[in-house]
Amino acid sequence: MDVELDASKQFTPTTTTSSNSTPFDQTDNNPTIDVTSNIPTRDESRMTSLVLEDDLSEFDQLTFSAAEALNSKLTDMDDFTFKRKHPIRSAGSRLFSRSDAPKNMLNFESGYVSTSLRKHNDEEFDGDVADWRMEGTGRRVAYDDFTTIERARQRKLHQQKGIRGKLNILFDAMEGWIVVLAVGVASGILAAIIDITSDWLSDLKEGYCETAFYLNRRFCCLGYDDEQIECNEWIKWNTALQARSASAEFWTNYLFYIIFSTLFATIAAYLVKVYSPYSAGSGIPEVKTILGGFVIRKFLGWWTLIIKSIGVCLVVASSLCLGKEGPLIHLACCCGNIIPRVFPKFRYNEAKKREVLSAAAAAGVSVAFGAPIGGVLFSLEEVSYYFPFRTMWRSFFCAMVAAVSLAFMNPFRTGKLVLFQVVYDRDWHAFELLFFALLGVIGGLYGALFIRMNLKIAAFRQNSWLRFFSVHEVVFVSVLTSIVSYLNIFMRVNPSELVANLFRECVGGDYHNLCNHSNHWKPTLLLLIASVLKFFLTAITFGLKVPAGVWLPSMAIGACFGRAVGLAVHAWQLNNPNFWLFASCAPDGQCITPGMYAMVGAAATFGGITRMTVSLVVIMFELTGALTYVLPIMITVMISKWVGDAFDKEGIYDGWIRMNEYPFLDTKEEYVYNTSASQVMTRVEDLMVIDTTGHNTLDSLKQLLRDTGYKGFPVVNNKAKNMILNGYISRSELKYAIDKARGKQGISSSSSCYFSSNLPVLDSSPFIDFQPWMDQTPITVSHKFPMEMVIELFRKMGLRYVLVTKNGQLLGLITKKDVLRHLSVMHHPNFSDNDDLQDPQNLMMLPERRMSSFVNDFGTD
Repeated sequence: MDVELDASKQFTPTTTTSSNSTPFDQTDNNPTIDVTSNIPTRDESRMTSLVLEDDLSEFDQLTFSAAEALNSKLTDMDDFTFKRKHPIRSAGSRLFSRSDAPKNMLNFESGYVSTSLRKHNDEEFDGDVADWRMEGTGRRVAYDDFTTIERARQRKLHQQKGIRGKLNILFDAMEGWIVVLAVGVASGILAAIIDITSDWLSDLKEGYCETAFYLNRRFCCLGYDDEQIECNEWIKWNTALQARSASAEFWTNYLFYIIFSTLFATIAAYLVKVYSPYSAGSGIPEVKTILGGFVIRKFLGWWTLIIKSIGVCLVVASSLCLGKEGPLIHLACCCGNIIPRVFPKFRYNEAKKREVLSAAAAAGVSVAFGAPIGGVLFSLEEVSYYFPFRTMWRSFFCAMVAAVSLAFMNPFRTGKLVLFQVVYDRDWHAFELLFFALLGVIGGLYGALFIRMNLKIAAFRQNSWLRFFSVHEVVFVSVLTSIVSYLNIFMRVNPSELVANLFRECVGGDYHNLCNHSNHWKPTLLLLIASVLKFFLTAITFGLKVPAGVWLPSMAIGACFGRAVGLAVHAWQLNNPNFWLFASCAPDGQCITPGMYAMVGAAATFGGITRMTVSLVVIMFELTGALTYVLPIMITVMISKWVGDAFDKEGIYDGWIRMNEYPFLDTKEEYVYNTSASQVMTRVEDLMVIDTTGHNTLDSLKQLLRDTGYKGFPVVNNKAKNMILNGYISRSELKYAIDKARGKQGISSSSSCYFSSNLPVLDSSPFIDFQPWMDQTPITVSHKFPMEMVIELFRKMGLRYVLVTKNGQLLGLITKKDVLRHLSVMHHPNFSDNDDLQDPQNLMMLPERRMSSFVNDFGTD
């Protein structure tokens, strides 16, 4: 019988009060999941895997325990599940107790920690320890020291009396909303500054404002018609240099365009190389990886925020075929990582930080497209790994605040959130669905071809001598792009302005000869040429070591092609008004809206490259503000995705994740393998375990941490015989408890440490009880459990590890790294032939080597 997992349903753990209790029966035909220590499993052939080893470079795997995921609402309570019946004591006081049994000698052999089992009387212990033991879950310090600190802080907070205490409790409850409010405001203000700065730098390639040098052309010429050629305040470079002939005017403007374009791109590349290598690219693949449970240090730090903000302004202003939408999401996530540092509730809690990062990603899309609802759906559909209702509401609030902040700044002085927002007043006709479907096919083909070409170019760039000359490559591509772009008006203008003009209806202006009904073919030809050239230039440019977004260039390519199709259909209808296909057109009005074809084409290429569906349709709807065009966009996006998926189902960001070998489990991919947990697990013989039947001391545990780099240790009963699983203690929890013990009165390096409920009652010397810091109900699966279901556990519950047992006996352990290696083996049949990758340590170090190489190629920061 198949086992189905539903992420929307809570996973109810069952608690075993004794490690020696008999587990329930489980047959091979009915595999089940249980989160107790005693689950039947099987012992089969295994595959060597990496076991809980500390990452040596930029990546660090995080714990997303089931208790964090499923009991997140309990984080603000004084206790996990039971009300306390005894006076509350601090965590430090619960750590130490006294008894009257003689000390045992230290026994540390064969890399294992042994302890002796002693009987105890529960009545001798205070209520807190008894409650924790009865609950059986242990006190988790999943993200370093935070959990214990947070519990102590919450306890102290709720002990406050009077109005001040109530206000402090209220502020603590509102802290999460305050954080996302600050992130939204910061994202909106930052986006407005980038819009204003990039527009000014972009216009600087063509001239300057005589009355105020710091104003761009739009602000300098306020009061003039948008398409007014002559603006007395705006001075072009040929006028400033007093070029007299038409030829001199052309070459002067051409030269300044190339110089400024190359200068901006070069400065951006230099800043990235010297100060912040992680500012390169869009940042979305790395954000997805971080939200998937890994840490890339410095990727969301201050230097990245500063350098990428400056760099994206310079890159957008240059002639490079890149946009700012992807980097805006990265910058919003930087704000979402930096701002919570001010609040103790979020400072050390990586799980709560990731909720803020999900909200920040929504805010990034909100300010990039003026689409707050689309931003929330984007965060849900594309980047977030775990998206509960609380995160959804906070993402919605953050995206709304970001949009309001951007509207308040009003960077374009038009009241629009983005420059290419439009409103159409004409309806579409049924026969136009044929052309929209054609645009969907073109968009899907574009996405498939672009992804394949871009990844091949990027792989060549990473594995060749080009990676040592990143700045030189940017200079060369910038010069080439500026030379080509200036000769075509649809490539010369800023991408935002281009998309805005292509989306517009022919009312109140000509917009680069797009509305010249007597000569449709010249702009149509220029649009087709621009779309083809932009395709190749964008495929080459996306991946350079500069801040780079691919959304707007893809939309511009689709808009150019869509507008060309719209102009062709419009000319066809004007020349053949009685043709049967146009029978539904009114004889006395305009039938075809070419701008709408541009919008549909932009949606098609956007969907083809990202493979987004719902969020993309909502984003395009919010851009147009018209519900009438949702159906054509839906049809186009769906066809685009179908065509793209026929070649390869991964979008551009998934492709970059795969190429960079980031440790990421794709939640959208389906896995069907005929393997079981016992074939992938690391066997218990290769694990470092803590035995409760021996004698553990503080010194032996410190030695264990010094000698090993493992992230955690299973706790077993009677290692020499049956290896019954008692629980699991992570490295951070063990280190935290040891640090708490050091320096306490009566505690020495030879003090006894206990991991079971059998505590001493005779010895008067102090001892340490580690049970409150031990996970006594770790997630376990049967040894016959299908591997595809284990993968579902890791994906939907965000687990870091799963223990494999049989009748309560520990057989092995599966980590997320083991799962990633297993998937690599399954996806690449010849994988096992590579001796270098047979070592799991080599395999899992590949992402870290990739990131280290990425930094080393640039230099140090």
